[in-house]
Amino acid sequence: MNELETLFRQYTRENFLTQKELTASGSPRRYFRLEGEKSTLIGVEGTSVEENRAFIAMSKHFGKLGLPVPVVVAETPDRKFYLQNDLGDTLLFDYMAEGRKTGVFSDDEKEILRKTMQKLPEFQVTGANGFDFSVCYPQPEFNERSVFWDLNYFKYNFLKTTGVDFQENRLEDDFVQFSDVLLQSKTDTFMYRDFQSRNVMVKDGEPYFIDFQGGRKGPLQYDVASFLWQAKAGFTSELREELLQVYLKSLKKLTTVDEADFRRQLNHFVLFRTLQVLGAYGFRGYFEKKPHFLQSIPFAIENLKQLLAIDFPEYPYLIEVLKQMTSLEQFNAKKEERKSLLVKVCSFSYRVGIPEDISGNGGGFVFDCRAIHNPGKYQEYVDLTGLDELVKQFLEKDGEIIPFLEHAFELVDNSVKRYLERGFADLMISFGCTGGRHRSVYSAQKMAEHISEKFGVEVELVHREQKIEQKFLNK
Repeated sequence: MNELETLFRQYTRENFLTQKELTASGSPRRYFRLEGEKSTLIGVEGTSVEENRAFIAMSKHFGKLGLPVPVVVAETPDRKFYLQNDLGDTLLFDYMAEGRKTGVFSDDEKEILRKTMQKLPEFQVTGANGFDFSVCYPQPEFNERSVFWDLNYFKYNFLKTTGVDFQENRLEDDFVQFSDVLLQSKTDTFMYRDFQSRNVMVKDGEPYFIDFQGGRKGPLQYDVASFLWQAKAGFTSELREELLQVYLKSLKKLTTVDEADFRRQLNHFVLFRTLQVLGAYGFRGYFEKKPHFLQSIPFAIENLKQLLAIDFPEYPYLIEVLKQMTSLEQFNAKKEERKSLLVKVCSFSYRVGIPEDISGNGGGFVFDCRAIHNPGKYQEYVDLTGLDELVKQFLEKDGEIIPFLEHAFELVDNSVKRYLERGFADLMISFGCTGGRHRSVYSAQKMAEHISEKFGVEVELVHREQKIEQKFLNK
């Protein structure tokens, strides 16, 4: 953080006051809100210099064109750190939370969605004018290699995990044909690549586009498919069509469009993007053990089932395999039929914020551990966590944490009993401390072990700031 603080002081010429790390999604980049006497900026620490270079170049180019993006105002010479203006905290994904949950989108939600789709063609067409695509990372354009990367990503990280028996050579033949079809739409336009509601922010009623560092030269349909068929967006077919018409009307003002051909090709990109997303969910969920991605799989499978009602004669064997895959029992069990209770236990830092309850039930118990004697104040414990034996001994010998947890156990036990009696499916319990490293980690670990041992229910334990996850299965 010293680099970002120094950069902040150099740019603003103000005294640095506070910093707060912001929650990132699946990215290794770290984001911080930095505050001075008058200014607030977002500091970014990126592990890939090439990716940072791409984002900074795109931000400056789009900004000069007047497009709504975070403006990079300062960067270190090595481009590992940079500052951008603060667009607030509201993601479009969260802004339309009620519509996603109910399937009925309000007028305000629809209006921001329409504005987003109206603005997309400006990035794709106007944004490509005069842009040096050689700065794009990891490659400058969408090509055959891009297609095969994503199709094989799906094959190895998702399809093979399902146990579906398939002939790899026949599948690869259809992959070749799939690539040929997709590359028929090759254009000189900008392809965002990961254009979805988590990469759009809402500020003062207007959409701002973020996280476009993976962009490159590529076909228009890819971004439309990514946004309108985002797995957890919850768009109805009627709303998709309305937003597609908004997009096409805006696009036609900038370039010539054969609408019938565009729509035909769009179906192929929707199929392609859905497979790419399932590959990502498989890797992040099955291999990295991240629950958020596992819980998104049923939504993507449902999208795929609907899509398979369309005829794709170009790749019959691929479609045959996909139909077999989506008919598997594991993808047909409805969520409401799950009778067993899942308890999610988290440790977190209050500097970053209380964890989101993705079950939609509002967050459950949140216990504040900051009144407990903090091992982090002593040098010998600074680099350890609440999972290390020396920290455990410190906390237990000091004694303050023992009665704290006894009271927490009593409160939670009563709720677990009632949840089991009433057939509830989800309960969330979070423990927070200053850094999310010592007291909260110790407490969350003890709570997860206690619930698993006493009630034998499934427990998901997440030490968020340590990026550690553990499962305790039903006994």
